[in-house]
Amino acid sequence: MTTPVCVFQCTVPVEWTDYNGHMRDAYYGLACSLATDALMDQTGLDAASREAHHVSLYTLESHLLFLQEVKVNSQLTVQVHVLDLDHKRVHLCMELYRDDQTLVAVSEQMLAHIDTAAGKTAPFLPDTHAQLARALANRDALNSADWLGHQIRIPRK
Repeated sequence: MTTPVCVFQCTVPVEWTDYNGHMRDAYYGLACSLATDALMDQTGLDAASREAHHVSLYTLESHLLFLQEVKVNSQLTVQVHVLDLDHKRVHLCMELYRDDQTLVAVSEQMLAHIDTAAGKTAPFLPDTHAQLARALANRDALNSADWLGHQIRIPRK
């Protein structure tokens, strides 16, 4: 199993659940968004750096697969892995686990490094790029490998 570049944890509050007592689909996305914030904090894109350098990460694309239900008060862990990287973009896999270590969702995300003053993509800061590159180099097989690149479709016979 690979070591994630970032781990985010939260407890599912009742406000995140629906009439069936399950976590609403939108909150899986929120958990991934909060995990992106944690990734930024851990790779040199924390609030001070964003303000000083006028940079940020913007999500370009996001795919979310729901594999198992999550109920209120469950501990949710999001493991963030780097799948690919260039000088302006990072391709992430986020594996969401509930407290019994069951993989409950997988999200693939493409994020761009943005110069917020210019409003356009810009190369990663050198330290941030180096940290993401190390995470990419150290990535092994993921538990969610079968789900990566998943396409939405109705199979036809």
